[in-house]
Amino acid sequence: MANSIKNQEDILQKLNIEALNPMQEEAVPIILEATNTILLSPTGTGKTLAFSLPLLQGLNPESEAIQALIIVPSRELAIQIEQVIRSMGSGYKVNAVYGGRPMSKDKIEIKHNPAILIGTPGRLLDHFDANRFDKSSIKTLVLDEFDKSLEDGFEDEMKALIGQIPSLNKRILTSATQGVKVPGFVRMGKPITINYLKEKVASKLTIKTVISPDQNKLKTLLGLLQHIGNEQGIIFCNLRDSIDVVANFLKRNKIRYSSFSGGMEQKERERSLITFRNGTSQVLLATDLAARGIDIPELSYIIHYELPRHEEEFIHRNGRTARMTAKGTAYILKWQDQRLPEFIQDVKGINITKKAPVKPQYWETLFISGGRKDKISKGDIAGLFFKQGGINKDELGTIELKQDCAFVGVPLAKADDLVNRLNNSRLKKKKVRITIL
Repeated sequence: MANSIKNQEDILQKLNIEALNPMQEEAVPIILEATNTILLSPTGTGKTLAFSLPLLQGLNPESEAIQALIIVPSRELAIQIEQVIRSMGSGYKVNAVYGGRPMSKDKIEIKHNPAILIGTPGRLLDHFDANRFDKSSIKTLVLDEFDKSLEDGFEDEMKALIGQIPSLNKRILTSATQGVKVPGFVRMGKPITINYLKEKVASKLTIKTVISPDQNKLKTLLGLLQHIGNEQGIIFCNLRDSIDVVANFLKRNKIRYSSFSGGMEQKERERSLITFRNGTSQVLLATDLAARGIDIPELSYIIHYELPRHEEEFIHRNGRTARMTAKGTAYILKWQDQRLPEFIQDVKGINITKKAPVKPQYWETLFISGGRKDKISKGDIAGLFFKQGGINKDELGTIELKQDCAFVGVPLAKADDLVNRLNNSRLKKKKVRITIL
């Protein structure tokens, strides 16, 4: 049961958001009132908030059953939506379930029904088929990044899931892609469509080509990174093997990076995003898995180290920069004899001989072996670093608190000293290990 249902102003204040953007302004009242809604808007425009606000308003605080189901194509998106809704502080319980982590963990978390359950299709179906909770109270269904679920072959699982929900009276479907055919089993009827794809949010995107004199593009990649300077960006590759090759090259050239691909364990993927988010890594080396639904800050550039095979991938990769009102650049790295696909046209080449001034790496990430389940809060962690660590507010970076651990951004120059001072400290009643991640 929810103990404090906050209004929209309170929630936005809690999220440090001054006002909704135009898409959200239009979407929130429509989703609240309409039976079925399709929300089309580019990656990174705030669709999660657009459907979460009306979703929370529609919940019954007296009910102790699951009232809303959010189906997503990837673990990262499940975790991201869970974090966004939790940080809204509504008082409603929310949990995410997904493949790649022990089923026992899911069972513990959903033993007491969340009001909102988020999950990937396969893992949700495991819980549905095992009848772990009553489905008759699920009134609202959200299919987020719906086109990606269909693309990834989740159609059968989604059909089976939706077929087991008898009382649905509201459906919200979101996508960053135009013209997705909605299968009949979703029963969308005559939905209201909110379409912001035509807004050309990416019009502030500049696309530039960088020519590599030979087939091995690594030296040209290094030259491009030195030309751009220390800003953060994503380097997109098509293959996991390519990521390994580029990673080894960056390591040799002392450029700090995080990797992100489907071949990595879930825990490794989460930690890669944490070190990238808090500024420890300059670049994120990623496959197309990172083109959607992951929680990372606004970026000033992305690099297509390997050219995308399809236009959809090109659009989604580019959607990671030039978001909303910001400017951004997508660099296409090509061998001089390589032909560009038809969907990449009228692109100006650039000269990368001019190098940007190098600023030294500032942040390092520390790992703490205690988290939410130990009743530890972000305030407890900040207090420890200020009092016993002796650092000031400007030197404390992002704190990310998980169920059983936490991660803290600290100045690289002070990382070793902080570990020496703080390792084996007590946080609440728990003695915690503090190490460099």
